Amino acid sequence: MDMKNIRSQFPILDQEVNGRPLVYLDSAATSQKPLSVIESVERYYREYNSNVHRGVHTLGTKATDGFEGARDKVRKFINAASREEVIFSRGTTTSLNIVATSYGRAFCKEGDEIVISYMEHHSNLIPWQQVAKVTGATLKYIPLQKDGTLNLEDVEKTITDRTKIVAITHVSNVLGTINPIREIAKIAHAKGAVIVVDGAQAAPHIKVDVQDLDVDFYAFSSHKMCGPTGIGVLYGKKDLLEQMEPVEFGGEMIDFVNLYDSTWKELPWKFEAGTPSIAQAIGLGAAIDFLEEIGMDNIHQHEYDLVEYALKKLSEIEGVTIFGPLDASKKGGVVTFNIDGVHPHDVSTALDMEGIAIRAGHHCAQPLMKVLNQTATARASFYLYNTKEDIDALADGLVKAKEFFSNVF
Repeated sequence: MDMKNIRSQFPILDQEVNGRPLVYLDSAATSQKPLSVIESVERYYREYNSNVHRGVHTLGTKATDGFEGARDKVRKFINAASREEVIFSRGTTTSLNIVATSYGRAFCKEGDEIVISYMEHHSNLIPWQQVAKVTGATLKYIPLQKDGTLNLEDVEKTITDRTKIVAITHVSNVLGTINPIREIAKIAHAKGAVIVVDGAQAAPHIKVDVQDLDVDFYAFSSHKMCGPTGIGVLYGKKDLLEQMEPVEFGGEMIDFVNLYDSTWKELPWKFEAGTPSIAQAIGLGAAIDFLEEIGMDNIHQHEYDLVEYALKKLSEIEGVTIFGPLDASKKGGVVTFNIDGVHPHDVSTALDMEGIAIRAGHHCAQPLMKVLNQTATARASFYLYNTKEDIDALADGLVKAKEFFSNVF
């Protein structure tokens, strides 16, 4: 990977923060955007801004082609069997809520089980809590190993004949753990359950093939993969989506409307009520073009090298505790840590004074924080535009922060 060329395509990186060159290590929260994505959105608004589908004029046709063309790019990017299986949403959270509301509430009943893990983001936890409350189903958790991984024997013990849904993250946004989705899907299907995967931290970083993984539903967001905010994707197997009712109603998603009843459009549009996020979809399409030009395998290898280097550098700092797997081959581009005696928010503030952006807090994973016996943690996350020099700056900044707060207290 030509890092100089790649970084030059991200204008936001060419700036100083607090008098220091920006080191952006918060891509798990949101990624930065390359010029090609920024320009694609601007071009839409400058040249062919129009609503999609219903217009027969030139601008409307061009906008529709751009919007639906983005759907085709997503289908290819995740290797869905058909474009009908690709639903645009507001993001991962909305995608998971669609499945929980439409599928979960319809197909779960009292005595059934919903299985999740302790490492889930709130977006893949709270919707299932609500399904359990409404239907009387039981929420069960797969035990977490000390190294932050899942043991397949524990998965097999937790998933039973009463399990209807297994909801699991592909890559943990806190621990970085890459979960064995294909194997978990096989176990779930053997018990008659469907598997719902939160792919927010996976789709931007590793090659995802939903057919090879044999997942029933897969959700991810544009803004974490170099695309615009405000749009995400729900992949679902066609036969399951056809059984599901829409969760929003209005324009765009209808076929015929009568005084007392209505019928819905075919897939995927029955789940896309209202004017869609047109510019955002076009930007997502441009982001996919950008990522595929670099190559997802190349991106994954680059992040592996960065994580391996970061684990080594941070492990050398006395008083630093790293959470999650210490084997880079088991992690995505996330390293979460704490410094003894220093609150993560203070660590983040100190690093910001050095121009380094990380995230601190519970990372929308409060149950996991309880398992880790932490109120909060600091998290550095990497992407294709980061370098080992960024990690050196992080390590140096942590040493300075540790020394500063040691002297203060």
